Amino acid sequence: MRRRECWVPTWRAGLAVVLGVAICCVVAAREIYPFLAVNDLRPGGVLVVEGWAPDFAFQAAIEEFRKHHYDKIYVTGGPMEVGSQLSAYQTHAQLGAQVLFKMGMATNEVQPVPSPEVRRDRTWAAAATLSRWLREQHAVPKRVQLVTEGAHARRSRLLFQRAFGKGVEVGVTAVPVRDYNPKQWWRSSAGFRNVVSETLAYFYARVLFETPREQP
Repeated sequence: MRRRECWVPTWRAGLAVVLGVAICCVVAAREIYPFLAVNDLRPGGVLVVEGWAPDFAFQAAIEEFRKHHYDKIYVTGGPMEVGSQLSAYQTHAQLGAQVLFKMGMATNEVQPVPSPEVRRDRTWAAAATLSRWLREQHAVPKRVQLVTEGAHARRSRLLFQRAFGKGVEVGVTAVPVRDYNPKQWWRSSAGFRNVVSETLAYFYARVLFETPREQP
């Protein structure tokens, strides 16, 4: 047996640690949504809207399109998971394009680019499919402005930038959510679920996600 001296914090030091952790948690809770819902305008190219977005995001995309005079709106998205048997449009890309037509967009201004069915990484699949389609059409733009909803913005921009590569600037417009208060997202189940899941998903996309060798 051997006796050793052990140092332990005083109650004041322990209280300081607890208060420090609490302050960090409060700051993180207030700053995480603005971090995820990033806005970075890069006009002068094409506009892309994610087809699963709500109707008010499509309205925001139309306003952005007309304000900055983009060449075209591309709508991305894979197969619909709910109601596909009752709809004439089998993918979010096709459905989103029809929403834009109903809102007043001309047929030559909108191009749906459906992505294939995948089990995971659907945002990447949509981005990679659009990038490949534009290359095949010899129409790769210098700039892409992505329109999406709320806390999904930073992760979407990251994956679209990876899909298009360094030669294309990717901006993003985060349309504010309407089903919870972004400044107090932790006060509602919808906000808590959305922000926490997007935080984890962004960490996965930034740190753990590996770009597939072959794009879908």
